[in-house]
Amino acid sequence: MSDQTQPWAERTVEVPPQSGAGVPSQRDAFRRGVAQVGQPRERRTEPFPTVDQEPTGTGWPDAPAPRRPLSWHVAQLKRGGEWSTAGALFAFVCWGIWAISGEGNLTGPFLIFVLSLLVAVGLFALSRLVGRVVIERQMGRVRRSARGAHLVTALFLAGLGVAWLQQTEWVVSAWNWITNN
Repeated sequence: MSDQTQPWAERTVEVPPQSGAGVPSQRDAFRRGVAQVGQPRERRTEPFPTVDQEPTGTGWPDAPAPRRPLSWHVAQLKRGGEWSTAGALFAFVCWGIWAISGEGNLTGPFLIFVLSLLVAVGLFALSRLVGRVVIERQMGRVRRSARGAHLVTALFLAGLGVAWLQQTEWVVSAWNWITNN
């Protein structure tokens, strides 16, 4: 078979060995398909050296947690905010019904509403503090949201709204009429 009929055929050229000093020449050092094997390396008999580890701040049990940016904390506080918003909206509607039913000056009821919201904010802060002490410090877990504190605040605001509705005469009489029939 000729090379023209099989263009993919491999062409090999044999090089005659050189006689001489017994040191292979550069040309003999590389031969296609033959692995070059050098002198065997000396084996170590001594054990590997040991190195003391120095704490780098990551992964060590006693190392303080890395400081997070303010934006991370704000985003953490916003998670679960829909609960507090719903509770505040319910409390506002109930307060409005109670305040308008009083048929008087709205300054006193408005002051009561503002103070109630301030108490709700304080309850939220207290819930976050208790969560920090219990969940983060004692249990060693990381809180990724404020859903629990928002839920506690929403329950407080919903209870406050129900309390305002219970002080409205026509709402109480309508409730009694519905439940008795």
